[in-house]
Amino acid sequence: MLKRVIFLVFLLPSFLFSHTIKGTFTNAKDYKYALLYKILPLSTSYIGNAEIKKDGSFMLEIDSTATAGMYKIVYAIPKEEYNFDIIYNGKEDIEFTFDTEKGIAYQESVENKLLTGYTSSMSMISQSISNFFRQKSKDKEALKAIFKTQRETQASFEEAAKGTIALAFIKANKPYIPQTFEDAETYINNLETHFFDNVDFNDETLQSSDFLVERMYNYILGIGKDTPDIVANYKKNIDGFCLAMNDAPLTIKSSLLQQLWQSMADSDFEGVANYISDKYLINIAQTLNDQVLVNSLVQFKNTSKESKAPDFYLDASKEKKLSNLMGSKYYILVFWSSTCSHCLNEIPQLEDFVKTMKESEVKVVAIGLEDDDKNWSVKIKEFPDFIHVLGLGKWDNEIGNQYDITATPTYFVLDKNKRIIAKPNDVEALKSFFN
Repeated sequence: MLKRVIFLVFLLPSFLFSHTIKGTFTNAKDYKYALLYKILPLSTSYIGNAEIKKDGSFMLEIDSTATAGMYKIVYAIPKEEYNFDIIYNGKEDIEFTFDTEKGIAYQESVENKLLTGYTSSMSMISQSISNFFRQKSKDKEALKAIFKTQRETQASFEEAAKGTIALAFIKANKPYIPQTFEDAETYINNLETHFFDNVDFNDETLQSSDFLVERMYNYILGIGKDTPDIVANYKKNIDGFCLAMNDAPLTIKSSLLQQLWQSMADSDFEGVANYISDKYLINIAQTLNDQVLVNSLVQFKNTSKESKAPDFYLDASKEKKLSNLMGSKYYILVFWSSTCSHCLNEIPQLEDFVKTMKESEVKVVAIGLEDDDKNWSVKIKEFPDFIHVLGLGKWDNEIGNQYDITATPTYFVLDKNKRIIAKPNDVEALKSFFN
């Protein structure tokens, strides 16, 4: 009996772990741990982690119960930026080398090698096509030969990938390939028209990866990127993208458009972000009964540039409002706190700067987000030229909530009609705006 128990103890690890993921980071000193997640269409689940050794190597053991599919390795913070996808088919070990400049190279894993080989081959062919048009070559037969190579390469990789997870990506990435010669303008127009022809937005493998997000950005940011009116071009491309994913599940549409919306908002294309929400995302959120998202989108629009600043009372008696102020060309709203060290550093600088301007040029409205009025009532005496508003409740204050304030100090610049024309990050950016 004892021998049998000992045998089972030695056998146990092989039941628990079926395969391994080994990796080596070339710049090992920058990273400490590698974390593994299983990716689902709208979520991720944590699998495990391994320490990255001094030589950059690590090893993750995969539980025998782990299902085949898409996985993500996170190697630094923020995890949304420092990660990459891998395919785990449940049949083979994976080994790779990762370099931040060169990307990932697989030493083991037939399936991952197949996908990276496909990507590399098609990229080189695309480069040959670009070179042909850039050089303004007249050799039509040469271009037809490149297209033939592209067609054959696509077909051979699809054949080799049959029965694999990689096939979904290879088929979805199939580009527009002309049957005969096309001039540059015709070819580029056709690339745009057929950009999403082979993308199945209902495919769970594609949904469980970065593919759809990357495809979205490549189209919206890449097509017509040299057009003079970049905002109009973004809107046109967004319409094209939304038409292409018309049959996708609403949850997938919402996820993709939220990422695009956030990207546009972060890149200071607030008008484009509002276009996404007004024309598509709010309707989708309402259909999904996602009132939190609806409120967030509406609030962003209300405090974005070119919007009328949300109105509020300037005094406890509720007699004067922001909208009633007159006589200045500009108004600066600053949300601050008398217990905030950054504020106590910047607010005096703001006061000094305003004093250099004409009296009719600018007026400051300072909203103090406070737990009580003790410090505030003393501190405001140092800034007698400001219009002071007490915002009790601090982070749960009505005015602060209207303007989606999450940090102090926060600045808004309004024109004489109380439209928001700038949202400087700090007092130096505010000075730069006026200068």
